[in-house]
Amino acid sequence: MSWQRIAIPLIGVAAAFVAWRNYGWSGVAFVVTGSVLWMLLHFTRMMKVLQRASRRPVGYCDSAVMLNAKLRRGVNLLHVLALTRAVGESVSPREQQPEVYRWTDAGASSVTCEFAGGRLVKWELLRPAAAGEQGEPGAP
Repeated sequence: MSWQRIAIPLIGVAAAFVAWRNYGWSGVAFVVTGSVLWMLLHFTRMMKVLQRASRRPVGYCDSAVMLNAKLRRGVNLLHVLALTRAVGESVSPREQQPEVYRWTDAGASSVTCEFAGGRLVKWELLRPAAAGEQGEPGAP
């Protein structure tokens, strides 16, 4: 279990208690209002990312090379969805950890990302071999 699942509610309860001790019920109302605003901002961001992703083909990204450059270890799946603006093509078996998704661009380059617990663990860029790199006759 992640420490954030315990720490964030405890911080909220502690902030409400401190506000109640210092300002009474108006302080508690202020803390609760701020907490609800914070949750609504995160919910709105999540819905906007998913709305944009629903309009694009599954597993498509504009540039796999640029996606590869922007990825960082430890970011969550929602962040990667925001970068690609598309839902990834599932490569791993359903409901099994780690989850593996692939995004491919128009040039057949692809980025395969592995998520464990919703966080990016590793990724790999795969680029198709160019015609000149295969050693064809007549290539300089």
